[in-house]
Formats: sequence, C-alpha cells, structure tokens
Amino acid sequence: METILITGGAGFIGSNFISYLFNETDFQGNVVNVDKLTYAGNLENLSHIVNDYPDRYRFEHVDICDRKQLDRIVEQYKIDIVCHFAAESHVDRSIVSPDAFIQTNIIGTYQLLECVKAHKEHVRLFHHVSTDEVYGSLHDQGYFTEETPYKPNSPYSASKASSDHLVRAYRKTYGLPITISNCSNNYGPYQFPEKLIPLMILNAIEGKSLPVYGDGQHIRDWLYVTDHCRAIWMILKARPIGKTYNIGGRCEKKNIDVVMAICNLIDHLMPMSEYKRKELINWVTDRPGHDRRYAIDCSRIEAELGWKPQESFESGIEKTIHWYLDHMEWVNRVRSGEYMAWIRQHYGH
Repeated sequence: METILITGGAGFIGSNFISYLFNETDFQGNVVNVDKLTYAGNLENLSHIVNDYPDRYRFEHVDICDRKQLDRIVEQYKIDIVCHFAAESHVDRSIVSPDAFIQTNIIGTYQLLECVKAHKEHVRLFHHVSTDEVYGSLHDQGYFTEETPYKPNSPYSASKASSDHLVRAYRKTYGLPITISNCSNNYGPYQFPEKLIPLMILNAIEGKSLPVYGDGQHIRDWLYVTDHCRAIWMILKARPIGKTYNIGGRCEKKNIDVVMAICNLIDHLMPMSEYKRKELINWVTDRPGHDRRYAIDCSRIEAELGWKPQESFESGIEKTIHWYLDHMEWVNRVRSGEYMAWIRQHYGH
C-alpha cells in the first residue's frame, strides 16, 4: 500500500484533500500529514479522520524548512508520494510581511525537493500545488494556459512562481518525478476567515461591514475546493511525470458580484427587517499591485485526465454558506484565539 506525505494538511485545501482521499476515493494506503500549524492550520479540521482511520493516518508537527525532520519522516514512513500544499497564501499579509512567504514557499519547497532527491529511489512522485497568480494579471480577454509566461505582481505570487521554477528545475537537472498544478481561487468548508468569501459570509451573518477593494470590478475564477481535490487525486493516480495542469472552475465573477450573491443568499436564509446586507458594503482603498483579472483555461486536464468542475458557483456558494452557518463554533474558536492557545499548550508553537 502506498504512503502519501501531505504537507500543509491541516490547512484549508490540505485538510479538504485528506478528507476527500479517505472518504470519497478508492485509496487504501496511508497518509502522513506534515504541518507547522501556523494560524491557518487547524487539526480540528481532521478530527473525524483521526477517529475513523487511526491505523492509516499520522500527523507530524514539522516545519517543511527542517530538512532533518523531513528526511526522518520519509525514511520512517517509507513515503511513496509527496503532495505539497504547504504555503503562506494570503496576498495582503505578503505585502505587509513577505519574509514568511520567502521562507515557507521558497526555502520550504527547496528543502522538500532536496529531501526527495536524496530518496528518489523510493519516492515515485512529487506533486506541487501552486496558483494562477504566478501568471500575473489578465485584461478583459484571454485565459491563462500552461504556457502563459510568469509575471507575478505580489510577494506571495512571486514566492509561488519561484517554487514552481525550482520544481521544474529539479525535474530537468536531477530527473525528479514531478507534476505541478496551478489552480484558481478556492472556496468552501474550513477556509480561514481572512479570505474574501468566508470573510463576507461571516461579516454578513453578523451584520458587520463588508469591505470591498477599489471599484469591486476585479475578476476571479472561482473553484469549489472539492473539485480541486478531485483534480489533484486524478493527477496523483495518472502520474503524468513532468506535466503541469491548470485547474479552474470555469466560473469568472467580479468581486462585487460575489459579495452581492452572498448578501442575497444570507438575506434569504436570515432576513433582517431593518436592512438588506448589501447596505453593509464598504468601499475601501485598493491594495497595492491588485491584479485585475484571473481566468484559467483548464482544457488540458479536461482532455487528458477527464476532469471537469462539478460545482457551479451558485451550488458551491450555497453549500459554503450553509457549512459556515452549521459550524459557527468552529469559526468562533478559530477567531477567538482559543485554538492557537490549544496549539501552544500541546505543541509549544
């Protein structure tokens, strides 16, 4: 049975992927989850996996920059596949404090690659999960393809672009068995409330201000997280060594339209007599280097692996809103700092 090392498995996409792997696929192997447990990592996301699969799931509280620990883990668990999610990912924070992004996204990826290189007789695949932000900004027309030149515009996207280049270089130079995927904006359960969709959902529920950057006309391609997880699993199964795949939701939306859709749905679910949620919208100064439009051409993965997004934005956003409404205790623990206090108590972080 294969053993998959998943980095960043306590984060938003990583924890969704582990849940998907165990509960919605025919995977019969083992998973080792390596996570540093920064503020956005939450082991509570995987409590059901710990309970249901105690013999097949292991957690290691390790920083991916720690090469000695990575070597130990790969040797101890006889890792067959590395699926690399771990990353600092919030653009706004990268503008204010880019150092953590350089360390985790670049140095951490380098250390993982060096580890795989040292154990390449055993590790059969290194899959690197990246972002469409490495391509920069699109105008009104056109789409990002796998051949689009890189033109990152924020410290976050520049750090991810650098990690992509390292992964490709290790394939060409050292023959490592790599694959790469670049995805559009994910949303869904367990997303930390700093990102646009959970922030707007929670603020709308609570009657707080809904801050929208600039003129609200920035366009993103939205991808429901389970669709993303399914695409990654198909890549891991097919193992098209050396290939890059763009993963998008074929779902372009202006930021203001996303916010309005959330307002309307929450008004329907939780009507307020004194106001409509759209009245909470607050226009704020645009952030520096804010890319105008992202849009992914995902025809390669559709043609070669048979993947297509299953969720429309309408179905996905409704599921997401219901999830947050049903998990407000999780939200309150994440936002109150209670979870971080628990992490410090148990892991000294």
